[in-house]
Amino acid sequence: MSIRNQLQLSIYKVINPLVKLLIKAGLTPNMVTTIGLLLNIGVSIIFIAGAEEGKRGDLSYVGWAGALILFAGLFDMLDGQVARLGNMSSRFGALYDSVLDRYSELILFLGICYYLVAHHYFFSSLFAFIGMIGSLMVSYTRARAEGLGIECKDGLMQRPERVILIAVSALACGITGHFIGGNYKVHWPGTNFPIFETISIFTIPLTVMAVLANWTAIGRLIDAKKSLEDQAAAQEAARAAAQAALANTQTGPAKNPPVSIPTPAQTSAPASSKSSIPGSSGGSPGASVWLLCLLLSAITTLPAGAQAARSPIAATAHQAADPHPIVRDAQDTFPIPPHNRNSLFYLQRTPNTNTIICELNEKNGRPDQEDPVHVLWVRYTEQKQRQELSFLQRHFAYGIKSQSLGNDKYELHFISYKKLPLVLKKSPVDNQHHVYANILGKEAILTRIYIKINPGGSFWSPNVEYIELKGTDPDNGKELMQRIKT
Repeated sequence: MSIRNQLQLSIYKVINPLVKLLIKAGLTPNMVTTIGLLLNIGVSIIFIAGAEEGKRGDLSYVGWAGALILFAGLFDMLDGQVARLGNMSSRFGALYDSVLDRYSELILFLGICYYLVAHHYFFSSLFAFIGMIGSLMVSYTRARAEGLGIECKDGLMQRPERVILIAVSALACGITGHFIGGNYKVHWPGTNFPIFETISIFTIPLTVMAVLANWTAIGRLIDAKKSLEDQAAAQEAARAAAQAALANTQTGPAKNPPVSIPTPAQTSAPASSKSSIPGSSGGSPGASVWLLCLLLSAITTLPAGAQAARSPIAATAHQAADPHPIVRDAQDTFPIPPHNRNSLFYLQRTPNTNTIICELNEKNGRPDQEDPVHVLWVRYTEQKQRQELSFLQRHFAYGIKSQSLGNDKYELHFISYKKLPLVLKKSPVDNQHHVYANILGKEAILTRIYIKINPGGSFWSPNVEYIELKGTDPDNGKELMQRIKT
């Protein structure tokens, strides 16, 4: 765990009692978010009052503003915890929090710029404005990338770092000014040019923040560009494979004639309902070729032994015999992560193919009692590398809670969804540990979880349509599958 994540976890442990007190008092997450905005408005008022009423060198306003920034930053953390611990998460709440955070930050920079301009700190006010631009672009770049299905959360100067840097430097500036005076200066030898003055305790970190914030935004843009190029390359490879398969079909033996799909002009549909698929125009064969390529592309991505079983005819026969028919979706084309001796199951979800894998975490040949399941990523949209979960992902989304039941048997559940009980135990058949789940009323060896997420949600409150469980019947080896509506 990184130092940043350790600090976050420590802070959450400290503020959780306060969070529970706020919940008992009846405060909602949106109320806490609104309080944070009002406090930041108060910070801006202090800076503006210092500009209008204070004299140049009177840094007490800066110090008091820094203290209030720290207090307001606490509410930025409290609203999310109130939502999680109070089970009050909502899609609108996530949107409300994001919008008010942007307002809070911009109002804060308004006060800082006003103060620096009023007291003729021209270059410092310029960097404060650049810092405001960088802060806004860090958030916007992440939001826009996630709208395209790309995770974009890295960087040196994220919102918590920016708030803490501004608050601490402002508070330190005010305290230092009280002891050595606000007009203290160090001049360049032999000149009257000041290379340091008391206000520099605030403006130098502000300048560093401005540079690093914009660097973070640019870095996120570069990472997003690389991920989009990787996705485009993968799509182009799939398209080329489909075209090659189509060419092989059309040039094959006479006894295997190419599949014929009627064009829009050959159907009985009215002229106003012609296909709008790219490549179709009136009675041209563009739509037929496009549809055939799409069909072949979907078939070629299936495992070799499953293509016949997933053909339209076989699917129809299966649904007629199966009392719990499953309609196949695009997730069947998602990659299957590599398997090793400790692999338990994996989790996939829309909109991208990055995969959560769960592995047995052994210690001295037995499951680790403290953490029997190791959860991590396979980042298919990047370099297909294995990567640990972030702090928020581990503690609020994909992390797994475990409780020992004795004899190397554990009860498991995801931190974000306690309604899906799982059991880790050793199978008497192969003497290996597996995770078991109830699928179609039977205790099955879990192999995969798929989460269908529709657009419109957020990280804290995703718009989940259903959860699909896939496993194996330990008695006969038959595949079992069930969808759970949420």
